[in-house]
Amino acid sequence: MLPPDKNDPRTGTLIETHKRHDWRIVSFYPIVAVLLLVIAAGFAYQQLFKTGEYTESEVQQSQRRILTPGPRGEIYDREGRLLVGNLARYAVTINLDELRSEFRRTYLITRRKWREADDKNIPTSAELWRIARGAVMQNYLDQVNEIIGRDEKINDIRFRRHFNQQLLIPYTLIEDLTPEEYARLVEQLPVNSPLRLTATSTRYYPYGNTAAHVLGYIRSSDDLDAEGFPGENLTTFKMRGTTGKDGLELTFNEHLQGKPGYTIYRVDPAGYRIEPPLERSPALRGKRLNISLDIDMQQVAEEKMGDVEKKDGYRGAVVALDAQTGETLVLASNPGFNPNDFFPRLSQENYDRMNTLRAWSNLAIAGRMEPGSTFKIIDAIAGFRANVLHPESVYYCGGTLRVGNRNFACHDGHVHGDISFHDAIAKSCNIFFYRESLDLGAQPIADEARRFGLDRATGIELPGEIKGNITDPIMRRARGGIWAGGDTVTLAIGQNETVVTPLEMACFIASVGRDETRTSPTILHDPNRRPLHTEPIGLTPVQRRALVEAMRETIKTGTARILTNPRMRDLNLGYLDIAGKTGTAQKEVWEDGKRGIINYAWFVGFAPASDPRIAIAVVLEGDVPGEEVGGGAIAAPIGGYVLKKYFEKHPEQIPAPPAQPAM
Repeated sequence: MLPPDKNDPRTGTLIETHKRHDWRIVSFYPIVAVLLLVIAAGFAYQQLFKTGEYTESEVQQSQRRILTPGPRGEIYDREGRLLVGNLARYAVTINLDELRSEFRRTYLITRRKWREADDKNIPTSAELWRIARGAVMQNYLDQVNEIIGRDEKINDIRFRRHFNQQLLIPYTLIEDLTPEEYARLVEQLPVNSPLRLTATSTRYYPYGNTAAHVLGYIRSSDDLDAEGFPGENLTTFKMRGTTGKDGLELTFNEHLQGKPGYTIYRVDPAGYRIEPPLERSPALRGKRLNISLDIDMQQVAEEKMGDVEKKDGYRGAVVALDAQTGETLVLASNPGFNPNDFFPRLSQENYDRMNTLRAWSNLAIAGRMEPGSTFKIIDAIAGFRANVLHPESVYYCGGTLRVGNRNFACHDGHVHGDISFHDAIAKSCNIFFYRESLDLGAQPIADEARRFGLDRATGIELPGEIKGNITDPIMRRARGGIWAGGDTVTLAIGQNETVVTPLEMACFIASVGRDETRTSPTILHDPNRRPLHTEPIGLTPVQRRALVEAMRETIKTGTARILTNPRMRDLNLGYLDIAGKTGTAQKEVWEDGKRGIINYAWFVGFAPASDPRIAIAVVLEGDVPGEEVGGGAIAAPIGGYVLKKYFEKHPEQIPAPPAQPAM
């Protein structure tokens, strides 16, 4: 008989039996355990160590930062008169985030109309969105046009760029509203309109062209410095501000620029901002700048140089310095420009005009010109210091002097005969200084010019300054050239590759006035600035007196006698004690294959001669025959008018007339 089957319910009880361990299952336990540990470690790492990264990523996706420029600081002259300020600039803007529903509604309507038209060339969704947004914007612009009587159109390219790149910043529909248009819009725009009227600041130059090269100009820019602001990792939008591009606006850009403000917004998935802002800091105004110019004197200098564009004036420059401190009273360059024309953009017409007139360059600091006979002061000082020239020296002037194989003429063709140093300065006799320079040699003259800094930039706080050039025998020979006697005599009268800037000459004549060798000019005003003290020239009292007296005679009876001519009723400066020197020079130029001559007419001087308070240099450029002797006839009167204005404002500095001897 067979035993009962344990798995047969009919023959016995069900009994479960199995082996205690199955090696195939057990072998998976470590693998599963390792996998669970890796997963647990991964969760722990993500939760405990990368929380900051996820938080930062969430912030970057949901927040935006907007930077706004601060108003620029003002610039004032030495008497506190506003030279550069800010004016309100009226504009119509629109907040794009307020138009989301309108954009969507117009998009749906536009798409339906295309489909109803059964047009097979239905635009893409992106194109439909562009059409819809453009239609909405033009609709709002038309509302503005109707109120102010304009016919402005949306610039599609400009708007698309703004929408794609600067969605959070209000879009400017019109940026140049007149005050009257602004007033009409204030009255007639609906209160609940997304259109906004804004009054931002724009740069304003109340004196127009006056001192334009000194003040400079600005250009639109979004280069705002956000260093130290929170949200540096956020997507940042920058509202357009301004930056200095020339003159003081450039040199002191950081000083004038002010500190930008910022606003941090939360944005929705479409990129529109959610009010109110999370954080905000207002922009701060830039710092004030006080400069040394006297705008009254500056206006006189520019007015007297005339209008080059109307053929009623001269290219040139006038520089006047406080002879004691080096502060710049006048720094005029002609022709000029109007800085108000540069913002928001310079028109093509004004750009072409400036190119035609060559008005970009500041001739006062960047005009390199032959100094002509004003350089005879250097020649005289070098001769005195070398004991070749003496106050009682006399040379013979026969009208011309042959040096080598060339004849060199006196400046006016006159035969002066025996002429003293005193008269040679006053009448600007070339032959006297030709002969003296041949006795002295060229090198001491060039070395003396360098001692006064005529081969170096002055370091004034303005961009674009260039330095003069002084050539000498050593330099010429080092380049493989030859130095001849003719080079020496032309060096003595301020030609022969010798070029200086008007500012360098003003510094030079101020130094001569103080009996020193260096003047460091500044464009900044400090009412407590101390007088300059530099290396003495090194003349004896007798030599010094002889030089100054000869320069006085230049004004009384010499080449600048026009300044004391009683017939010049509006200019007669006989009541002033002026020491001066005129100069003329000619430069050969070639243009379009044609030879031409540029004449330079100079006047330099200081006053009062006994105790200088103001030093001045004037140079005018011309190409008309006869202007080669214009230092006294053309340049000196302009300098005279500037001196007159100075002493009208400072009558206490006019020296008392010498006491009359008792009868």
